[in-house]
Amino acid sequence: MQSRSLRILIHVVGGLAFLALPYFFTSGGFSKLAEVSYNPHEQRNLLSYLLTIGFFYANYYGLIPKLFFPKKYVPYAFSVIGSFLLIQFLLVEINQRGGSPGGVNNDSPENRRFDASPRPDPGEPPPSFLRRPVPPPESRDGNSLRPDDQMPLDRPPGPPGVGPEQIGFPIESSQTFFLFALSFLLSLMLRTNDRLRETEREKLQTELSYLKAQINPHFLFNTLNSIYSLAIDQSAHTADAIIELSSFLRYITKETQEERVSLLKELEYIGHYIALQQLRLADTVQLSFTTEGSAQGKSIAPLILISFIENAFKYGVNPQEDSVIRIAIAIQEDELHCRVFNRKVHVTQSLQTAGSGIGLKNTKARLHLLYPNRHRLVINDRSDDFTVDLFLTLS
Repeated sequence: MQSRSLRILIHVVGGLAFLALPYFFTSGGFSKLAEVSYNPHEQRNLLSYLLTIGFFYANYYGLIPKLFFPKKYVPYAFSVIGSFLLIQFLLVEINQRGGSPGGVNNDSPENRRFDASPRPDPGEPPPSFLRRPVPPPESRDGNSLRPDDQMPLDRPPGPPGVGPEQIGFPIESSQTFFLFALSFLLSLMLRTNDRLRETEREKLQTELSYLKAQINPHFLFNTLNSIYSLAIDQSAHTADAIIELSSFLRYITKETQEERVSLLKELEYIGHYIALQQLRLADTVQLSFTTEGSAQGKSIAPLILISFIENAFKYGVNPQEDSVIRIAIAIQEDELHCRVFNRKVHVTQSLQTAGSGIGLKNTKARLHLLYPNRHRLVINDRSDDFTVDLFLTLS
C-alpha cells in the first residue's frame, strides 16, 4: 500500500513539474498563467502539455500492453499516428480561435494597456494634421522613393507573401511533434522496463518454488531417519518424536508457501527440529541453542537458517566421539546474526543421507535471490571444526 501511494505521488509531482517546465524559461515566468483565460497562444501551450501527458498514460496503460506487447504493430502504429493527428487538430483549432497573427488576441488587456490615446468617433473626419501630405522618404542618394519602392510599414521582414502566422505555425507544429515524440519514447521505455522487471520477478518465484520443492523432501528424509533410529532402539521417546515431526510437517506444508514468514514461527520451527534431534543424541553430544533479542514483528524467508543447523547435526554427531554443536541466533533491530559451530567427527557413509549437500547448496542460492546485497555468509572450514556465520538484514 505504501509503495502504491509513493508511486501515485511520483506521478503527480512529475506531471506538475512537466506542466511547469515551459514557464521556467519564459521572461514572464508563472505570471503567464494569468493570460490563459484570454490569450490563445498560452491556451495552446498549456493544452499541448496536457495532451502530451494524456497520451503518455494512454500509451503506457492502454496501447503498449494491448497492442505493442501482443505484437499487433500495425494497429499500434495507426493508433499512435491517429493520436498525434488528433492532438495537432485540437491545437490548430486553438490557433484559429486567436484571429490574429501568431494566435495572440489583440484586444487582450495586455495590448489595451499600451493604447490609451483617445479615439475619434467613426463618423468624425480625422484631424487636419493627419490629412497633410507626407513627403515621400528619400533614399541614401537623396532621391525620393517611388511608392512601389517603399517598404510597407505593417509587414515584418520575411519572405514575400508569407505572414507571421504562416511562419509561426511550422515552429509550433515542430514543438508539438517534439513533445509527442518525447512522450511516446518515454512511455515505451518505462513500460518495457516494467515488463522486464515483472518477468524477472516471475522467474525468481519459479526458481524459489523449485528450490523449496527440493529442500522440503530433504528435511523430511533426514527427520524420518532420526525417528527410524529411535524405533530401531525401541526408545520411549519415539511417540514424542512423532509429535515433533507433526509440528515440523505442519510448518513446512502451511507456512513455507509464503515468501516471508514470522521470525517467531521460524525460531519455533528450529526449536522443534533441535528437540527432534535431541531425542536420538547420546550423552557424548554437547548441544546448546540460544537466542538473543526480540523477534516480535519481524519476518524472514522460510527455511533460510535450518540448512546450516541441519548440516551441523549431519556432520558433527558421532555416538562414539565427543561431539559439540553450538547454535546462537542474535537479533538487533533489523539485523540478524546466526552462528552455527560443530566439531568435526568421523561420519560413516551409512550415517549420511542420500540428499547430502542439497539443502546447503540451495540455501546459498536462495540467499542470493532473496537477499541480494543484504546478507553476508562467512564459512570457516578448519581441520577440527566447522563454523558458519550468517549476517542478514531482515527488512
